[in-house]
Amino acid sequence: MSDLKNQKRIAAAVLGCGVHRVWLDPERESDIENAISRADVRGLIDDGAIRANPVKGVSRGRARALTAKRSYGHCKGAGRRKGAAGARNPSKKVWIRKIRAIRRELRVLRDDGTIESSTYRMMYRKAAGGQFRSVAHMKAQLEQIEGRMN
Repeated sequence: MSDLKNQKRIAAAVLGCGVHRVWLDPERESDIENAISRADVRGLIDDGAIRANPVKGVSRGRARALTAKRSYGHCKGAGRRKGAAGARNPSKKVWIRKIRAIRRELRVLRDDGTIESSTYRMMYRKAAGGQFRSVAHMKAQLEQIEGRMN
């Protein structure tokens, strides 16, 4: 094979890609060898003797498989962890998630008439004070209050 380094370099400039992505048709080697100007190279590109290979991407397949495993608890052992529990799952984020869930549930209960406004307000303030571990705990407390009232 003859030295087509210059043609490859010119083609890369014309195609706007790297030299390693330029493909030269081995059947048209003699035509490519005679192409010494950018115009000649453009003509060969139009003919299909020279083209840019597609960009190679990095496959996300392995990353997706690992994420899927982690979603159900695999690959998350002590050896994989960096940072304390409080750094990986900050207490503030835990609180935000919990209080929003409790307040959302309280709103639903108030709006559908399960609890009245005064009970809603009392439970809202208790939630803000951190009295409930979860929505289930809050509902259990609410049932006790309702039981006392009846």
